[in-house]
Amino acid sequence: MKPDYRLVVNGQNITPKVNGRLISLTLTDERGEKSDQLDITLSDHDGTLAIPPRNASIGVWIGYQGALTYKGSYTLDEVVHAGTPDTLTLRARSADFKGPLKHKRQQSWHGVTLGDILNTIAGRSELTPVINQALAATAITHIDQTNESDLNLLTRLGQQYGALATIKDGRLLFAPAGTGSTASGTAIPAVTITRQDGDSHSYQLTDRDHDYTGVQCHWHNTATGTQETVTAGDASNPKVLRHSYPNHDDAAAAASAHWRTLNRAGAKLSLTLAEGRPDLYPETPVQTLGFKAEIDETQWVLERVVHELGDSGYTTRLEMEVKRPT
Repeated sequence: MKPDYRLVVNGQNITPKVNGRLISLTLTDERGEKSDQLDITLSDHDGTLAIPPRNASIGVWIGYQGALTYKGSYTLDEVVHAGTPDTLTLRARSADFKGPLKHKRQQSWHGVTLGDILNTIAGRSELTPVINQALAATAITHIDQTNESDLNLLTRLGQQYGALATIKDGRLLFAPAGTGSTASGTAIPAVTITRQDGDSHSYQLTDRDHDYTGVQCHWHNTATGTQETVTAGDASNPKVLRHSYPNHDDAAAAASAHWRTLNRAGAKLSLTLAEGRPDLYPETPVQTLGFKAEIDETQWVLERVVHELGDSGYTTRLEMEVKRPT
């Protein structure tokens, strides 16, 4: 199979113009608050390549001849022309963080749901909200957005509720992280990767934070004027978070989210596949075969996927963490 790609800039297919000029194409598919990134380096040896306009939309497909997979639309935010020999490098991201998402705002939210806040953020930036129903129904007693951008608030809410909070291809996604499911709650089919599929791998196991039996958060009880504590897990040897929350529900959500994160943080696995897999994306569950027993017996989920096309072919690098129980 011969690796192949398609690039569409502002609705125009430029693939025929750049065929034979591609030095490298790297697509980094992130799970969390980081935006996905597309890096393309082209040869401009004859000086005929045009520099795309700022904020151009770049649609990208990757895969093999006759079997390309759409990988989303990206906004151009950096161009570098260098020489000699002359090259043109384009860097684009999955979200335009220069628009309404970055505007600092003053707003207080009272007696709303998490879905109300997320839908408002999506609407202000003309994004399509794709929100997990259980998280969307979460009641929010009070939260302040004080000189804070919508992007920062989105990130903060994701951390507080242990959610994947990101923007991809014009959609605002908010769903439980590490469960191997879509934002709607549908389970993503697992893939099996054998030792023979990879060029290299790295397995890391650490006991850092594993002595903790739970997580504690403080919250301010306005009725009594006292500081109280809520614990996720066991209270015998908890990790205590520094931030104090305005009410019990927010503190409990933060403690539970951090406790789930600690439970997933003990092992990491990285794999580089000899043949690229355009169908793989973050949150996909993975079963490994042919490695050490400790690796194969672990339920993994993808947290980062890097696709690389160039003169040497097409490879995919996978970064995984332990799958969170659903």
